[in-house]
Amino acid sequence: MNIVADENMPHVRELFGDLGNVQLLPGRAMTPEQISDADVLLVRSVTRVNAALLAKATRLKFVGTATIGTDHIDKALLAERQIAFTSAPGCNRISVGDYVTSALLVLAERHALTLSALSLAVIGAGNTGSDVAAKAAALGMRVLRCDPPRQRREDGEFVSLEEALDADVVSFHVPLTRQGDDATFHLLDAKRIAALRAGQCLINASRGEVWDNQALLQRQQGPSPLSLVMDVWENEPEVLAELVPHTEIATPHIAGYSLEGKARGTWMLYEALCQWLGQPASRRLHTLLPAPDVMSLTLGQQPDQALIGRLVHLVYDVRRDDARFRRELGIAGSFDQQRKCYPERREFSSLQIAGNGPLATLAALGFSLSEPCS
Repeated sequence: MNIVADENMPHVRELFGDLGNVQLLPGRAMTPEQISDADVLLVRSVTRVNAALLAKATRLKFVGTATIGTDHIDKALLAERQIAFTSAPGCNRISVGDYVTSALLVLAERHALTLSALSLAVIGAGNTGSDVAAKAAALGMRVLRCDPPRQRREDGEFVSLEEALDADVVSFHVPLTRQGDDATFHLLDAKRIAALRAGQCLINASRGEVWDNQALLQRQQGPSPLSLVMDVWENEPEVLAELVPHTEIATPHIAGYSLEGKARGTWMLYEALCQWLGQPASRRLHTLLPAPDVMSLTLGQQPDQALIGRLVHLVYDVRRDDARFRRELGIAGSFDQQRKCYPERREFSSLQIAGNGPLATLAALGFSLSEPCS
């Protein structure tokens, strides 16, 4: 069996090597000729799996994307050609939650904010949005959830988009859709951008086209700019460079790029392919991960916001990614290169914390807890 995979997908050879011949290719530059003999195609979000790419893929029987979003996949075409398809919902939800948590604590430190006095609205309360909401609640923030499709399907406390956009912090975690009542393309359009309060914080770690970047630039160049945290951009990898200086935090679509998150996405595709082949999954996810640089520590006092910030940024500090992105912004190909050569980043769970007294906040943020000190 011939397996073609994005070269940025970790652990492909370890997981899939026993199932067939593995070929790694640049995800954004895959050609029809390169996958003409593929039986299995494994991609990430930068590969458009459409009729053009599959024009010569006469042997293709299985496609998987190691991502939550599937807007880059022509699922109707795959169904028409009877090609099995799987994705990795929730694979990097923890990583994105860690990213947003780090960003919130950076902004709190930078602007002397008390997060427990602020509200945060999650637009899109699925796997990722729910993790962000849980971490924001652990920080003491008042959390609002906006998810019209879920609101129609189930009971629960949801708010309208207009109510969500009135929160102190608004974090977007929706898929990119272009049709229907719940279309998310330019969900944050020029009209909604103009109506936001000066200094309001907006976070986008979903898809770049959910925000109208040109309208944002116009707002930021005016007298009442917003506080922007942007991990995704319209027209990636060609971002609107003029907008970057008007952001608080800017990164190259790496919110979900923790070591655990990327490995989890590959693992979910491996498990799905094994199931499709009717054979057991013999490899285990935990065996793929190295030991973290710092494995454990003991606290000498109860964690307040400042101490939580130090613990979070010991594991992951979004400012490092922001600095690298700004430094290399004008270099051709740097957006994809930063993603390809992204440094090892662990999730909060990689750090085990001990200390006297309750540490429930740290547990809710995702840290591992050891036995209390005697």
